[in-house]
Amino acid sequence: MLLSSRLPSRPRSWLFSRRPRAALLAAASAALVAAALPAPTELGIGDPLFPALGNPGYDVLAYDIGLTYGGSNTQPLEAVTRIYARTTAPLERVNLDFARGTVRSVEVDGKPAAFTTAGEDLVITPGKALDDNELVWITVRHTSVPGGSGGWLRTGDGLAMANQADAAHLVFPCNDHPADKAIFTFRVTAPDGLTAVANGQPLVTTTRRAGNTTWTYRTGHPMATELAQVSIGRSAVVHRKGPHGLPVRDVVPAEDRDLLEPWLKKTPGHLEWMEQQVGPYPFETYGLLVADTATGFELETQTLSLFERGLFTQPGIPAWYIDAIMVHELAHSWFGNSVSPRRWSDLWLNEGHATWYEARYAEEHGGISLQERMKDAYALSDTWRAAGGPPAAPRQGKPGEKLGLFRAVVYDGSALVLYALRQTIGAEAFGRLERNWVAEHRDSTATTADFVRLASKTAGRDLTGFFKDWLHGQKTPPMPGHPDWHSRPPAADGQ
Repeated sequence: MLLSSRLPSRPRSWLFSRRPRAALLAAASAALVAAALPAPTELGIGDPLFPALGNPGYDVLAYDIGLTYGGSNTQPLEAVTRIYARTTAPLERVNLDFARGTVRSVEVDGKPAAFTTAGEDLVITPGKALDDNELVWITVRHTSVPGGSGGWLRTGDGLAMANQADAAHLVFPCNDHPADKAIFTFRVTAPDGLTAVANGQPLVTTTRRAGNTTWTYRTGHPMATELAQVSIGRSAVVHRKGPHGLPVRDVVPAEDRDLLEPWLKKTPGHLEWMEQQVGPYPFETYGLLVADTATGFELETQTLSLFERGLFTQPGIPAWYIDAIMVHELAHSWFGNSVSPRRWSDLWLNEGHATWYEARYAEEHGGISLQERMKDAYALSDTWRAAGGPPAAPRQGKPGEKLGLFRAVVYDGSALVLYALRQTIGAEAFGRLERNWVAEHRDSTATTADFVRLASKTAGRDLTGFFKDWLHGQKTPPMPGHPDWHSRPPAADGQ
């Protein structure tokens, strides 16, 4: 009776509706269920640094994201995001992170579902509550809007993505936390003459229709949402081979193909060097995405690292520095991408390791002393801790401060922890620890506590006290082997 009373009267257009009557009944049923539940609320998984991100109750297994680009990087893209997930608890509602764009419709297992918003969540109410351990398809038709802080970057000829740390949900609905990694498929349609690329490798031959081309890519390994990458523009795609025949794919502005080649051809050597340090490259392909945009950062988007064009073309930047930055982003393939942080306070494991191998490479190939760099970092370490917190307990950035989490303490300040660890356990044990770490946690997530346990096992002694002081202390401990190193008092302004 209630169901009937909530159905609309049947105008003549009902007879010609493309939606079957069963679908309309399901939609009405979902609306009834939504009305009977408490008001929707924004949820999170309890990460202290990003309390509203991530959502409890399900594990995303795969994303299938369709994007249609009309040719203007100021206009919204039409998009369809399909999410394949397994519930980990009974759910009457499903929360997704999504904060920029218009939702057109939502379906759960092919049936229309009610939806609303709460904070930066899209809150979905299926017609029937979901059981624990249930496989479910969620389809969201929406727009994806360029502009603003994070998410889509406007480039000189199109778009690229920069989603770290908390901006993937500005592009597509998702469980936007690195603790929930999944396989991604991207289907990108753009006008002929443009090239679309994404993480992973091409899945099928591109298709052309009515002046548009559709490009399809899929990752071969699970990926965190913050590492998603789609680039659309007038690009040249350059192919070569890396170690063991690894496909290396670089994507650059077409007009810069020859200009950038001296840098692009370095990647196979960078890969060989990193494999010598920590073992086999963990993914199916690698390459550089050089974008004509000004961001102030480079980004380790999985299998296709994002670089500003200006890094390679601006006069005055030393060659050794560019080389080292390329290695920094490559090192994230192991530290941050393959082994992802369970919580954002584990970020030091990403950036500390990438900075460590950046500095090691600069010493071996550019003559830039690692010890002197670490000595300088030690002198500034107390200042960095005062400004941003200890390496494993970073402070939140200020509201609206996108890069507030990415302070010096999680870069050189965290590489300094690794230097102290190597001084403590020796170079041979340190090397084994690094290789075992990336091998044991490949394609997964890990925590600081996991690293402490493995380091203690590798060293054959309990290192809990060492890590407590170095990772959580407000003051920098004495550097093993360097009693003459001193940390300057924090500056009055905390910088």
